[in-house]
Amino acid sequence: MDPRSEVLLRQAELFSGPLLLAGLPADDLLSHLPDAHGWSWHAGEHALLANRFTQRCHFGTQPGEREFQAAVVFLPKSRELTDYLLNALAARLAGRELFLVGEKRAGIERAAKQLGVFGQARKLDSARHCQLWQVRIEHAPAAPDLHSLAQRYQLQLPDGPLNVLSLPGVFSHGRLDVGSALLLEHLNDLPSGHILDFGCGAGVLGAALKRRYPDSEVTLLDVDAFAVESSRLTLAANALQAEVISGDGIDAAPSGLSAILSNPPFHQGVHTHYHASEHLLREASKHLASGGELRLVANSFLKYPPLIEQHLGPCRTLIDAKGFRIYRALKG
Repeated sequence: MDPRSEVLLRQAELFSGPLLLAGLPADDLLSHLPDAHGWSWHAGEHALLANRFTQRCHFGTQPGEREFQAAVVFLPKSRELTDYLLNALAARLAGRELFLVGEKRAGIERAAKQLGVFGQARKLDSARHCQLWQVRIEHAPAAPDLHSLAQRYQLQLPDGPLNVLSLPGVFSHGRLDVGSALLLEHLNDLPSGHILDFGCGAGVLGAALKRRYPDSEVTLLDVDAFAVESSRLTLAANALQAEVISGDGIDAAPSGLSAILSNPPFHQGVHTHYHASEHLLREASKHLASGGELRLVANSFLKYPPLIEQHLGPCRTLIDAKGFRIYRALKG
């Protein structure tokens, strides 16, 4: 059981009615709270919950239509996403209770201050290196318009400016990270066909690929619903059309790809988490056509070449700069 769920269950008497659990972990919590419903934006965790608790969890960027009398937000990493979640739920909870739970090292005490705009917040419990906070909504906000919260910036690329829109919680929100910037400089000579942007984030790479290779089919894939929506906004802002899908890792990708490009993530919340990127390296060949290419950027300290060569083929370093390396390998 996730320690945040354990803290909730120490106060189980507070959660007996219709309850929305926002960003809940994929553990056994729903079995202990029979009137609760989950809201997840992580495709992998949602799939696990949906398999165990049929019709008791929904996936997306909105709270959903189901009625609830109280809500719990499991603290995400992003302050901006926390603000959106709290406002989206507080807008529907006038006179009722909103809870916030999170790990101390994730900044729960700082985040609890964000509750103050709704009423008098109080700490209910502190255990398992986590805290649980509660506020009665005395000042209900208007429901936030998610798209209006998107940060927009423009990249000057060789083939013209590219507009990027990123929503709260998306990796490198409102700016271009160093790794992606480096990869954008090395998109030449890709094989024609079907190209995948794995871990698409705000859709920077996928949009740039579609514009550079207009005759190629381009698919953008991310585990996070806010990233998927951001990618759709970025494509629309540049009058580009490409498929955007949500899924937990490379297993959700199409097969027969001519190329997979990625700035793969290795953080989940406050934790370092290499599973998605290492699984990509192990399984990429199953999704690539013969002669298909894997091209990715990674922090130079990550020892990816042995994995690439074990599961795909000879690995070449295209560039080593600014603490990052771009690797290239072909399926034989």
